Amino acid sequence: MAQATAWDAEVDLLVAGAGPGGMAAALVGALEGLEVMVCEKSTQIGGTAATSAGTLWIPGNTQNRRAGHDDSPAQAEIYMDRLVGGTKGRDLRSAYLETGPAAIDYYDTRTDVQFLPCGRHPDYRQNMEGAAVTGRAIVPKPFDGRLLGEDFRLVRPPIGEFMIFGGMMVGKDDIPRLIGRFRSVANFTHAAKLLLRYLSDRLNHPRGTRIVMGNALVARLFYSLRKRKVPIRLDTAIREILREDGRQDGRVIGAVVESGGRTLRVRTRKGVVLATGGFAHNSGFRKAFMPQPVPVHSLACETDTGDGLTLAQAVGAKIDGDQHRGGAFWTPVSVTRRTGTWRGLFPHLALDRAKPGLIAVNAAGRRFVNEGASYHDFVEAMFDSHKLVPTMPAWLVCDSAFVARYGLGVVHPGTRNLVPHEKSGYLTTAPTLEDLARKIGVDPAGLADSVRRHNGFAQTGSDLDFGKGDSELNRFNGDPENRPNPCLKPIETAPFVAVAVWPAEIACSAGLATDADGQVLGEGGDPIPGLYACGNDMASIMAGTYPGPGTTLGPALVFAYRLAMHAAGRSDAAATAAVGREERAAAH
Repeated sequence: MAQATAWDAEVDLLVAGAGPGGMAAALVGALEGLEVMVCEKSTQIGGTAATSAGTLWIPGNTQNRRAGHDDSPAQAEIYMDRLVGGTKGRDLRSAYLETGPAAIDYYDTRTDVQFLPCGRHPDYRQNMEGAAVTGRAIVPKPFDGRLLGEDFRLVRPPIGEFMIFGGMMVGKDDIPRLIGRFRSVANFTHAAKLLLRYLSDRLNHPRGTRIVMGNALVARLFYSLRKRKVPIRLDTAIREILREDGRQDGRVIGAVVESGGRTLRVRTRKGVVLATGGFAHNSGFRKAFMPQPVPVHSLACETDTGDGLTLAQAVGAKIDGDQHRGGAFWTPVSVTRRTGTWRGLFPHLALDRAKPGLIAVNAAGRRFVNEGASYHDFVEAMFDSHKLVPTMPAWLVCDSAFVARYGLGVVHPGTRNLVPHEKSGYLTTAPTLEDLARKIGVDPAGLADSVRRHNGFAQTGSDLDFGKGDSELNRFNGDPENRPNPCLKPIETAPFVAVAVWPAEIACSAGLATDADGQVLGEGGDPIPGLYACGNDMASIMAGTYPGPGTTLGPALVFAYRLAMHAAGRSDAAATAAVGREERAAAH
């Protein structure tokens, strides 16, 4: 074993990555008495999650129960078994469901990482046994970025497409109140307060300090770590994992770290945690685990280049990719122009596709999917359609009345002048469907027939081809004021409009194989002592499926909790807390 004098620093737990998984592991470790250091190779914290919706899927969570939305973890396990299929990984899924509520309660009561219930927020596969309509989704409470002082600048901002006025964040609940600001005194007051707060913020900050969604989650984790004085080294990358005596079967005892042009050797008493964000921008891993042709767009943080997987492979770790149905979790995106270059992406998650009066077509002008399906299922349908007919891009087609009422991608509701958006190349308009088809390069006869058939379904209220509007998820994201189907309305008011959408991953599914405590497994299936993984570096327990909102962030925080407890010698704490939670629930 290397002598103590060979080390430049020594800690209990060394964490690679300052996204939610890494920061959560560091936070729990610190609370459990461990000396922790976090290394983040970029110059800001938050990673991909800072630009996400920030929802967590936690069946049986306390927050929803308190709000009167009961849920059954047993039913959730049935749902996951049906969705994922097979017994592979079932032990990790069971550990997730058993520990999830207790882990969230731990953050909620012992840190500033606190959550609100979503209430009604349907699971994405309502046709499967065990799916729920309410009770499983939670979101972080909005956060006041001013509490971070100068450190607020270190929080990675949301994508520009998720902000208005150049820097003001709004949550899903804010949108209808802003759009309807002149419809009621309450809406006007809410909108006025948001705007005044934002204007005040911009006097001293680069963007608004009222932050929501994923940005609030990472800021709350960052704030909690700052309060506990856990060191976070930015612009610092882990270059090598060190094992005892250099043996391939030895315990992980430290890492080589590059920081500020210096190379440091950091000894670890308990272990190294890999939470570097996955392999989204690693071309080799993309080719190995993603569908062909490999999608060119990604919503992941640009510094997510597969460092965790590469480091772990070098010490004999196993990558679990074979069972992950495309290797990632997907959303359709449209390409936006930022500062004169084509590099912005808008994720079409829930604001337009399920609304009445929109269809999605391939190059043949034919529908290929229930447009109101989850973003992940929508893209999987794109992959399937593309095997037969070019569907990359696919086209969202509607009319000008739809855009004025609901918006389309980055085009806000209420927009009637589409000329600037067409000039920028974002969307295409035409006075007839035939002209639109020719301009976007799809079959005119196919598009005309698809719209005609869709309009007939809109009149009867029943989509006989794809069932748009039949599921709770569709209706949740549709327009309840539209009758008889909240997701169907004729496309008939010229000019007609189309925007191209492409597949892009929001997170990786393939990753390092681990056990239920986040210990990375070697090729032989045994844990590598002292090496942990969570977040997108850990192979997802969902195995490429998408049960509901928060499919990636839920496991990130739960397994961060489990691995930190294991490193602290308290691996039974999760089970004890879960039992206590059940007892409290029974008493209630």
